Amino acid sequence: MALKSTIYKAELDIADMDRNYYATHSLTLACHPSESETRMMIGLVAFALNAHERLAFSRGLGETEEPDLWQRDLTGELELWIELGHPDERRLAKACGRSRSVLVYTYSASPELWWDPIAGKLSKNRNLAVRRLDPAQTRGLEALVQRSMSLSASIQDGELWLRDGEGHELRIVTETIK
Repeated sequence: MALKSTIYKAELDIADMDRNYYATHSLTLACHPSESETRMMIGLVAFALNAHERLAFSRGLGETEEPDLWQRDLTGELELWIELGHPDERRLAKACGRSRSVLVYTYSASPELWWDPIAGKLSKNRNLAVRRLDPAQTRGLEALVQRSMSLSASIQDGELWLRDGEGHELRIVTETIK
């Protein structure tokens, strides 16, 4: 018998001063049994940093042909492919061929152990960007987790401030690796 994902609901109010994007998104997040709540929330952070009316979560970890998040244009073509963690080289090469832009958010303490061995092979892909989230900052995401969340995200000068209605606040800064 397969274990089922735990479903979370999030009302995410985004004020992105860097991109002049202001919107509220009602999101359904599925946390797979093999996934931590922190990883699920990192997906929410990636959503906030790239928010768009057509950005969506894919079917999750069980779907090997889909990214964690993606955005399609009005014709159905992939505009943005977002991966979390340490996807393998073949997966990233395939994503770069399928999407106009590919973005990886890594959140380990030593992303160079993953990135350095594959960097040379992927350097020709100009549509690939890799960003690191500091694990010390992302550990605080668990304090925001509730089955039904109301969160606000403010983005300015590359910094994300994530707040809930109970006074928890978290600052997350991304570092560009590629």
